[in-house]
Amino acid sequence: MVKEILKNSEEKMEKTVTLLKKELGSMKAGKANPSMLDRISVDYYGTETPINQLANVSSPEPRVLLIQPWDKNSIKNIEKAILQSDLGLNPSNDGSVIRLLIPELTEETRKDIVKKVKKTGEEAKVAIRSVRRDANDKVKNLKKDNEIAEDMAIDTEEKIQKITDKYIKSVDQVVEQKEKEVMEI
Repeated sequence: MVKEILKNSEEKMEKTVTLLKKELGSMKAGKANPSMLDRISVDYYGTETPINQLANVSSPEPRVLLIQPWDKNSIKNIEKAILQSDLGLNPSNDGSVIRLLIPELTEETRKDIVKKVKKTGEEAKVAIRSVRRDANDKVKNLKKDNEIAEDMAIDTEEKIQKITDKYIKSVDQVVEQKEKEVMEI
């Protein structure tokens, strides 16, 4: 039972860090990254569909994204979805491909992005701590129901804390890396 609690907690914390990496990867950082478009869905014949399922997205140059739709009829819908997104990018199309020019970041924009990165990192830490709290509650219930001894409960809570510390540190590293990336460009 205790091993299951530890395993489930670690899996949930790992998922939190993975989601954080994905979310930070989709943030605009001054250079073109196809994952920036991962959060954008396009109305494709009445169905919300991610851009990467409608087109090939590539970055032929450091500040350009190239979107090549497989269905040329979807170009207008893709453009519309990009314009309505929070990316603040203006798509231009030549009838067969869409180009997105990623503008240089101003100092103010960099600071705003860093704030968002830190906020997202804090949210991830809160989620990790919530997993810790749930795991500790399960351990306390096991102890209360006399399913495990007190020393085992204390040992398990220490292990949960070590796992939590490991993933909090991982979140800090991911956030720090993204901050560097934003400030260097």
